[in-house]
Amino acid sequence: MGQQQSANVQSEEIDEAAVLVAQVEDFKTSKTLRTTVNDREIVVFHHLGKYHALDLRCYHSGGPLHLGEIEDLDGRACVICPWHKFKIVLESGEGLYQGVDPRETKRTKKWFSKGVKQRTHKVTVRNGGVYVTLSDTSTMWCDSDTYANEKFNDQPCPDPVT
Repeated sequence: MGQQQSANVQSEEIDEAAVLVAQVEDFKTSKTLRTTVNDREIVVFHHLGKYHALDLRCYHSGGPLHLGEIEDLDGRACVICPWHKFKIVLESGEGLYQGVDPRETKRTKKWFSKGVKQRTHKVTVRNGGVYVTLSDTSTMWCDSDTYANEKFNDQPCPDPVT
């Protein structure tokens, strides 16, 4: 699976496909913005001075990431899905899991990557405007694509099947 480019750009040039989604001042009261760009639901996070745009729905089961908390895991800023606690790196869209390396004698838990699971999108800030350019969906499939164009209710996750 290919790597996606960084989701953050602070630049004077704006891609012609970029869509104005907010003003920088909109993030002073809330660090999260839920929006739609070209029929694709996305979430924009402002965390530690950087903007990150991802598909709104979690790759695992469609959970609403705009309701998730941001945590630092092993030096990486991650959104935690409120439904099943899946961890997603804001910068790259990688899914993380905690485990042990069975080859090590001292088996301490570490964070490992599942690879890119959540689609990220390019964010550009210019003249106080926050613009999002959707990533090219034709070059790489992400698990979050399954939920990106569907409309889901923000209702609690159904009870697991037992």
